[in-house]
Amino acid sequence: MVIIFDLDDTLYDEKTFVFSGFEHVANWIASLTSFSQEEILSFMLKDLEANGRGKVFDATLEKFYKKNKVLIKKCLTIYRVHQPEIKLLLKNRLLLQELKKKHSLYIVTDGNKMVQANKVKALDLEGLVKKVFITHRYGLKASKPSLICFEKIKQIEKVEWEDIAYVGDNPHKDFVNLNSVNALTIRVLQGEYANLNVDKEYDGQFKVNDVVEVKKILGHEI
Repeated sequence: MVIIFDLDDTLYDEKTFVFSGFEHVANWIASLTSFSQEEILSFMLKDLEANGRGKVFDATLEKFYKKNKVLIKKCLTIYRVHQPEIKLLLKNRLLLQELKKKHSLYIVTDGNKMVQANKVKALDLEGLVKKVFITHRYGLKASKPSLICFEKIKQIEKVEWEDIAYVGDNPHKDFVNLNSVNALTIRVLQGEYANLNVDKEYDGQFKVNDVVEVKKILGHEI
């Protein structure tokens, strides 16, 4: 069987990447002001919790320095190009090592090409899977729920959809098209979508609380 994993909030906790990026941005803003990195970072995390990710840099610059398009763009650049201080949990690494012995493993992930590539490098994933497909490398049209990257894997492996299992966390986009072609879909109840209820067609056929639990499902199905 071919097993495809999502990346963010499936194989690792994406909040660790956000925190890492915020640390770098806070350090840069601190270098321009008399405020410490710690108090700037604290504000950013509180604003994130209260208002989401969209305007954190705007609010932070406005409070601690000054806000304009050039400075906001600089914050975004620092966030995107920084080398993230993130790690793959040992249990997840052991899971991939175990599955790799019997199955072809891939990753399909949406997001900024540079950001996602930096994450893959920091997590040291390339030796654990055959290939990482960053969908934006194939154009925005390849973003999930598009099957473009999944079709590429299907062609590489010369298998049918029924021979493909996909493990992800986002029921808005991860499963709906794969369900329609009868691939096996497994939803990991982690991250911001953990408690989201959706219609059956959008949900994973199986649900687990931790990605390591996919072994039971795959062992049952294979």
